Amino acid sequence: MLTRTWLITGGTPGGFGMAYAEAALEIGDRVVLTARRPEELHAWAQAHGDRVLVLPLDVTDTGQVQSAVRAAEEHFGSIDVLVNNAGRGWYGSIEGTTEDDVRRMFELNFFAALSVIRAALPGMRARRSGWIINMSSVAGLRGVNGFGYYSATKCAIEAVTEVLREEVAPLGIRVMAVEPGAFRTRAYAGFADEPIDETIAEYRPMLEEVRAAMVDQDGKQPGDPQRGVRTVIAAMAQDVPPQRLVLGSDGFDVVVATLENTLAEIRASEPLSRGADFPTAS
Repeated sequence: MLTRTWLITGGTPGGFGMAYAEAALEIGDRVVLTARRPEELHAWAQAHGDRVLVLPLDVTDTGQVQSAVRAAEEHFGSIDVLVNNAGRGWYGSIEGTTEDDVRRMFELNFFAALSVIRAALPGMRARRSGWIINMSSVAGLRGVNGFGYYSATKCAIEAVTEVLREEVAPLGIRVMAVEPGAFRTRAYAGFADEPIDETIAEYRPMLEEVRAAMVDQDGKQPGDPQRGVRTVIAAMAQDVPPQRLVLGSDGFDVVVATLENTLAEIRASEPLSRGADFPTAS
């Protein structure tokens, strides 16, 4: 098997990015890991020698994205697997979240991913091969109360991934959306120190419950990031890889129930749906 080069965004220690990097190294591949604070990865990178390149990257800065992709291609010759992992979640009500915060969430979780994809695709198109893994969330398939705008960013990732998959398939490029449920990363750790910034009193009780649940679950999430990324790699190796991959039993159960309920509701309204057409000639 040929050695591949992975470009992974969001290389925060203890997160999915680092788990992807270590799994790729385990199978003999090379890794370009990006992070806003690359100094946190210095000791880890040294242990892997010339098989690892750590680059500073704020994915919301298009210029930095272009520079990082060029540096990765110049250093290792190509980018064979892109993992769009950078992102984070904020909680708040739909009505009460400020427009600036909504836009900031989309800049990081959605537009930044597009920027990285667009920068990496020319090289993949030229070689007629490559993989793009977009880290979505179960929230992208079933909105989460209190995380409405985060859910919206992941819904957008789902839609773009679906269309991108069809557009680049004839070019030899494969695309997969990965939807984790609750995994034991550091993603929940910051909620304990994050105040509820809600100006509309009616929503505060709901957000207090959401925050308390996240704080309580931190360190108890059922999903194992290392097992999760190995599952993704196994899915990539299948003759017919899945178009999307839900990670974790909790996420699987939620997604299946949601889709089954949605399908039942759509079918129950079939006469109404079909009644919107022009009358057919008898």
